[in-house]
Amino acid sequence: MTKVVTGKTVEDAVKQGLSQLGVSRERVTVNVLEQPSKGFLGWLGAKKAKVELTLLSDPTPETIHTAEPHVSAHTSTTAGQAVAEAEPAAREANSSPKASTEQVDPYEEATRFIRETASGMGLDVDVYVHHRKDESILDISGPSLGMLIGRRGQTLDALQYLTNIVANRHSNKFIRIVLDAEQFRARRQKTLEDLADRLANQAVRYGKEVVLEPMPSQERKLIHAKLQQHALVRTYSKGDEPNRRVVIAKK
Repeated sequence: MTKVVTGKTVEDAVKQGLSQLGVSRERVTVNVLEQPSKGFLGWLGAKKAKVELTLLSDPTPETIHTAEPHVSAHTSTTAGQAVAEAEPAAREANSSPKASTEQVDPYEEATRFIRETASGMGLDVDVYVHHRKDESILDISGPSLGMLIGRRGQTLDALQYLTNIVANRHSNKFIRIVLDAEQFRARRQKTLEDLADRLANQAVRYGKEVVLEPMPSQERKLIHAKLQQHALVRTYSKGDEPNRRVVIAKK
């Protein structure tokens, strides 16, 4: 009796197959049909591992205490090598970087992730790291970065979120990374501060609350900070993420 099963890793697929067959590991041989692949950005085009489990007639003494799945003699040498290469990667992905004895530079991992992501978008970029007291700026340079920045920085913000996840998986303490490209952050801050002044004057002139469009938290903070000392208006936020908005009201 044979059964073909898929899983995130070879080991996951084997465990699911054993559960479906209702037997222990020493009762089967394992033939690896396909190795898993992460795909672009870790999920686009990702493929699961596929294994074939063959039920043995009787357990043999040699296999009763085996800790790893016994690979069938019919499994190709290439597949066997692929398993050997994939299993350490699977263990690393499922374990905490803090417990690893090999220290990986989180900023190097973040830089590599950004370059690979940009390459997937057809962009060749360089990344420069600048450390500050409470955060690190990863400045991206290269041609045609408009696609990487996106409308009002939405693509850059999404990439920043993912980059922080990647970096903190390899750090023993929390680190904060801010991505910038073509001085977009400074230009966006100037735009928001000018907008805050203009809408504050509008709130004073007409005596009505002015509700801004939904913004990410870092942009809302810029509006609040700009008008914090304003003599005639106050600000507050309302709504739930991702539709939380700043409101400017006359005092």
